[in-house]
Amino acid sequence: MNDQSKIQYSKIGVLSFAHMLNDLYSNYLPQMLPFLIALTPGFTATRAAILVSAFTITSSLVQPLFGFFLDRQGKRWLVHVGTLWMAIMLSLTGLVQNYALLVLLAALAGLGTAAFHPQASTMVNVLSGDHKAVLLSGFVAFGNFGFALSPLLLVPLFQTYGLHATVVTVIPGIIVAVLLLFFAPRDNVLKGANTPLSVVINSLKSASKELGAIVGVIAIRSLAYTGMLTLLPLYFKSQDLSNIAASHLVTIMLATGAIGGVIGGFISDYFGRKRLIIGSLLISTPLFFGFFLTQGVLSTIFLALAGAALLSSFSVTIVAAQEAIPNNKALASGLTMGFAGGLGGLAVIFMGRIADIWGISAAITVIFLLPLLAGLVGLFMKSHPAARSERLSAR
Repeated sequence: MNDQSKIQYSKIGVLSFAHMLNDLYSNYLPQMLPFLIALTPGFTATRAAILVSAFTITSSLVQPLFGFFLDRQGKRWLVHVGTLWMAIMLSLTGLVQNYALLVLLAALAGLGTAAFHPQASTMVNVLSGDHKAVLLSGFVAFGNFGFALSPLLLVPLFQTYGLHATVVTVIPGIIVAVLLLFFAPRDNVLKGANTPLSVVINSLKSASKELGAIVGVIAIRSLAYTGMLTLLPLYFKSQDLSNIAASHLVTIMLATGAIGGVIGGFISDYFGRKRLIIGSLLISTPLFFGFFLTQGVLSTIFLALAGAALLSSFSVTIVAAQEAIPNNKALASGLTMGFAGGLGGLAVIFMGRIADIWGISAAITVIFLLPLLAGLVGLFMKSHPAARSERLSAR
């Protein structure tokens, strides 16, 4: 085995740690919402959804453009510059009083994670040897754990010191940016290929049906996911739950989602990606309604299981897209982690509007039905042999 085919665990570890912090920042704004609503008269659910969507849209819809550029160039600096940029923009959000400026900062912050994700996921793909799906699942799980840590760390910070405390949250971003500067893979490892745009377009056309189904699944799942991150804190507030208790429930859902993402990678290895994607999404909806309709410990258990089911297909859909267009892995990552997620983020505004017109419970009900719809869209995906079966047949 040559050096390029060896699994480079140390570099994957640094990238995974950076992903954890990056996604902690990505779940930053929803933690501010209960405090913004308390401090700002007339701060509606629609305004909350627009704020979160501003970040989600720029962080997501721009990713395919970064992905196309990175497939051609392979520029490592985007991972540490993107992380630092996002940390700086978000650290300023608690200092501004104007809503339009707050939305602008959120949109600018999103560009940082748009730069990070396609490059970082491509680096992991290149460094992972013959275990790409499992190691990418680990990389994604670190990101999901970062999401889970956001309410656990940020809500107590804001509750104790106020929203002006956002300024200190730039420090972790600086630390991780320095780590990436020194330990991320060099450009020569990435081997950016100057693929003409016409070739990329033909590659997308040939895989359009498969990519269309994958993007549809991710967009609907993303709408459910982003909708929950945005509206669940407001729902818990409407139920007179304290900010700390609400943050614990959101953390539980996201933490089990991170674990579910890893388990999903292993299950798909044995039973195939399509079965895992459809099955996990179909069972998510009844589990979420189980949480909604029960109380106490049982309700928390349902929420934990629902989070695990919803996110168990997260990394699997990324790998499925990379297999659909194998010569454009960064573009595939941008389409799945970015563009499809951005479509879901844009639609969250409508969820906020539903909450303002018909109530927060009605909006939550609609959101809980979305995984079922995503699972049905997954039926249009192509069936491929399970990765384990392919390895056994190749021996």
